[in-house]
Amino acid sequence: MHNRPIFNSDHELFRDNARRFFREELEPNIDQWEKEGRLPREFWRKAGENGFHCCGIPEEYGGPGADFLYNMVLSEEVGYAIGGASVGFSVSSDIVAYYLLHSGTEEQKLHWLPRMVSGESIAAIGMTEPGCGSDLKAVRTTAVREGDEYVINGQKTFITNGQNCDFVLLACSTDPDAGAKGVSLIIVETEREGFSRGRNLEKIGQKAADTSEMFFSDVRVPVTNMIGKEGGGFAVLMNELPRERITIACRALAEAQRAYELTVDYVKERKAFGQQVYEFQNTQFKLAEIKTDLAVGWSYIDQCLVKITEGKLTPEEGAMAKLWTTETGNKIVDSCLQLFGGYGYMSEYPISRLFVDSRVRRIYGGTSEIMKLVIGRTV
Repeated sequence: MHNRPIFNSDHELFRDNARRFFREELEPNIDQWEKEGRLPREFWRKAGENGFHCCGIPEEYGGPGADFLYNMVLSEEVGYAIGGASVGFSVSSDIVAYYLLHSGTEEQKLHWLPRMVSGESIAAIGMTEPGCGSDLKAVRTTAVREGDEYVINGQKTFITNGQNCDFVLLACSTDPDAGAKGVSLIIVETEREGFSRGRNLEKIGQKAADTSEMFFSDVRVPVTNMIGKEGGGFAVLMNELPRERITIACRALAEAQRAYELTVDYVKERKAFGQQVYEFQNTQFKLAEIKTDLAVGWSYIDQCLVKITEGKLTPEEGAMAKLWTTETGNKIVDSCLQLFGGYGYMSEYPISRLFVDSRVRRIYGGTSEIMKLVIGRTV
């Protein structure tokens, strides 16, 4: 991950600081936080004090005003950290913050962005519903205008930061007959009457991530909470999806990188049949394949990062990056666990946590099958 020409010495210094932060603040506490089912807000605030939220947000909104590559360095380091899959920073800092920055009103930006930079306010994005996952045109949560307010009814599920969030950027239908052109994005503050959080969902991995259901029963919000135009939500989502998908790709490959490094250390220590496991040709061949896959993956990621900083990354390129890194990343982590033998299946070994945590990458942010559809349309 180091020594990639796209990053300069300032990026690498930032990377070192981020890696140290997660090693000291996350990894020693992850077992406890997994039992609690969420990361404490104090951890979010500490990250804010260290400049690890919303790196690319301009200074006039309280941000560092750094380039987007800093966001991606942080995404990689979250992926690299043991337990990092439970860290929901990316949804708040890389996704919702940019919806606000690019499509929000001045008032919305001034109110929310400084609080998100400091870690004082945590954002969620409400897309998935019990009956609607990847097909956003089918959202059934409705927002009906009454005077200067929208009245919102419906439910969402699998919402990252669902227990901790202070507001949710909600995808809802403002015109059920208009398909994609009837989808709008509305800010819903979680203290509003009629809003309730469901249970913190139990998952096979990412156990310290507060992934929740949400319910909206006649929730009233002012029309000024709309992001962009009424019916323009789908277009806003489509514009930002390449950014979301490259973020997931960076994390997926960083997880695979960590799995590889843990495995190299392990096979050089572990002995079988009187020799190091590393000395078997099978082990060397497997690690050679993984090392090559990682090198190829980082090279393509860096091509995409150049394009995203220039505003030129296409939806299909974002989809290709997510498809390849998540599918390949899962294979790498699986191969690494195999080289640990029985110990790889033990919860106390970090490789087992990487295995269950990384599996979801092929599902969220658009499944691998949806990625193939997006790419297939351009063939």
